[in-house]
Amino acid sequence: MKKTVVLGITSGIAAYKMLDFLRLLKKEDVAIEVVMTAQAEKIVHPKDIERVTGKKVYTDLFEEGFDYKNILKVRKVDHIDLADRADVIVIAPATANVIAKLAHGIADDFLTTMVLASNSPIVLSPSMNVHMWNNPVTKENIATLKKLGFIIIPPERGLLACGYEGPGRLPHLEKIRDEVLHQSAKSKELTGRTVLVTAGATIEKIDDVRFITNKSSGKMGAALADECQLRGAKVILIRARNAVEPRYVMEQETFETFEELEKLVKKYIKSTDVMFHTAAVGDFSAKQKRYGKTKSNASFALHFTPQKKLSNEIKTLNPKIKLIVFKAEWGFSEKELVNRAKKKLLESRAESIVANDISQSDRGFAADENEVMIVKKNGDVKKINLASKQKIAKEIVDVVLRY
Repeated sequence: MKKTVVLGITSGIAAYKMLDFLRLLKKEDVAIEVVMTAQAEKIVHPKDIERVTGKKVYTDLFEEGFDYKNILKVRKVDHIDLADRADVIVIAPATANVIAKLAHGIADDFLTTMVLASNSPIVLSPSMNVHMWNNPVTKENIATLKKLGFIIIPPERGLLACGYEGPGRLPHLEKIRDEVLHQSAKSKELTGRTVLVTAGATIEKIDDVRFITNKSSGKMGAALADECQLRGAKVILIRARNAVEPRYVMEQETFETFEELEKLVKKYIKSTDVMFHTAAVGDFSAKQKRYGKTKSNASFALHFTPQKKLSNEIKTLNPKIKLIVFKAEWGFSEKELVNRAKKKLLESRAESIVANDISQSDRGFAADENEVMIVKKNGDVKKINLASKQKIAKEIVDVVLRY
């Protein structure tokens, strides 16, 4: 049975792009329904939308000739029926006005009333003037919607219809399509499982002011946490204090040092079914830490010793856990990368090692994309080619958790 995608079009200038977006969706195996706000009709005529979809566009809560007696007879209300049938709702463009309404539960037209009645995933793709996007009220409304579980596709930077330049452009239509298809196809295969994810970099203090660290942003770990959340898992994300946050609401703890990370892992490990250890743990520990703020008018030497490997402790703490460890290497061939991953498999007793080369600036640490080699305990090796970390996360979960 086809999944149903409901597209809500609001009155951003980018509404005209929804004709092309619908043409993209029509190439997929989904049923499409469209809802428009009254102001959106002044940008794109519903008849133009209907020519693309071949279906009626929903616009008014109470159409001409509405009779409440008919509702009571058939027990069917259009906006409730559509909310029930939707597998995913996407609003694009999402204006500051509709974002504010949804954040505060205002339901005064067909679109907002349908959203308030829906239990399906809701994707918002905001598009507006740069100052409207950066307005503290809009930021607060976006934060509220994230806490409520809405999926937000942030606007992109560029020249806007109003002549300003900055964040506010509607993202590429393919990006919106991919998110919609992902949401409509998501499964609940991890329901009942607890997944622990570590993300970001540890710091090693030099004194009370300065420290050394690495370039890890925590993006890969956040993407994996989001993916597991989508699949029904109870997710606990242990992330570095300055690491990126996940898109979805989940239990979180933060750390700075190796000792703090280790303590948090021990706190949750016994009740965890699956662990993704993506955190970039510092390889060295300062032997002698200084106190206060070291004066800058004289040189001094630092002595570092190798840090113990947290990844090698996990199976001792919980032998039954399904463990997936990330391993970052620099400048190795794929063959060497796999060999090093196999060695790490033996050391950590993990089920899978996800290895990647961080020597290239367009992938790995701090980048939005990645390319990885997955080496499993049973000998299987799979390469996932360069892609967004969200796509990489989806494929990693597909490969290592399905059994």
